[in-house]
Amino acid sequence: MAHVLILSSWVAHGHVGLSAAAPALQALGHTVTQLPTIVLSNHAAWPHVAGARVPVDQLQAMIDALDANGWLAGVDAVLTGYLPSADHVALACRLLDALAGARKVVDPVLGDTPKGLYIAAEAAVAIRDDLLPRADIITPNAFELSWLTGRAPDTPEAAMSAALGLGPRVLVTSAPTGDGLTGVLDCGDGMLVATPRQKVVPNGVGDVFAGLTAAGLPLPQAMGHLQALIDASLGAEHLRIAEAAADWTTAAPLPHTSATATKS
Repeated sequence: MAHVLILSSWVAHGHVGLSAAAPALQALGHTVTQLPTIVLSNHAAWPHVAGARVPVDQLQAMIDALDANGWLAGVDAVLTGYLPSADHVALACRLLDALAGARKVVDPVLGDTPKGLYIAAEAAVAIRDDLLPRADIITPNAFELSWLTGRAPDTPEAAMSAALGLGPRVLVTSAPTGDGLTGVLDCGDGMLVATPRQKVVPNGVGDVFAGLTAAGLPLPQAMGHLQALIDASLGAEHLRIAEAAADWTTAAPLPHTSATATKS
């Protein structure tokens, strides 16, 4: 089992950011160290929300304390998610540099279709220019891949072409897979795991996927867990991570194909 350190958002109610990735990984037996970049009552899409960003100097002090206690020595992977400011991005860069032997996964939480960017442009540019070059694995959605590369990933082939040079391994979520389908595309080897497209899915799915990836799960197995969790959560306000754990944690890997074999 892996020890994963996650730097991302945290909510008191619901499952997004740390509050999605951490309980999912813990349900599978992994150890999670959590560093919150922002603390909120709930996801900002709900009518009422309260909370605030965690100052960078406080986060740095937390990292220093963890290190002094010897709790960073055994970290297998580092995952960065929601980073609300350029200063938080700089902190993430320092953290990845300090944990040189860990697997480095960057979920570039920038925005989505149709809303566009939902972090400051300065922070988005810092993620693109400073953080991504430090990553071993990057997990953008289709909008984020387009923003990062300036290219439209409207087919699997176009997504693979856009991802060239972005990082050693790029896993595109909400990948273009054909009518009625979505899924994840590994732009390195062209592996595609397609799943049914749902009109409404609870928030936090991408955070869970990034966490499973950071823990080292192969793509088909990560998607098996994720699809079973989605199926168990349809119609619910939040992902049913705890309530449906007996089902999604035992799910089998999903079948995969080659991206070039599935065209829109």
